Amino acid sequence: MTLSIRNQLPGTVTTVTPGEAMATVRIRLDGGQDLTAAITVESVTELGLTQGSSVRALVKSTEVSLATAPVQNVSIRNQLPGTVTAVATGAAMATVKIAVEGGVLTSAITADAATDLALVAGAPVVALIKSTEVSLATA
Repeated sequence: MTLSIRNQLPGTVTTVTPGEAMATVRIRLDGGQDLTAAITVESVTELGLTQGSSVRALVKSTEVSLATAPVQNVSIRNQLPGTVTAVATGAAMATVKIAVEGGVLTSAITADAATDLALVAGAPVVALIKSTEVSLATA
């Protein structure tokens, strides 16, 4: 299956915590970072997710926010440090490529935000991703 989702990070499930309708799934990415996905309990069952399951975390580029340093006191669970490798800026939007341990992320943000954050190749950033915006796929 070919997908338009640019951010596809391989990893292994470390824990599954089911709730009434939703579950949190912790994943150890191949680069060593931890990522949390909040998905339906039904999806956990349909995908057969258990500790040790191989998965691919999928995140749309529009769901990757950027900060220039780790953020304290925020509900966003996923903060992946990285380095900007490229910035393509248009009239309204910018696409930012970020090298993270074990992979590459793409973030689509406003051109104003890219300017305000002074994003250029080589700049350190932290990719912020809400757990509810992480989808999971199995092979």
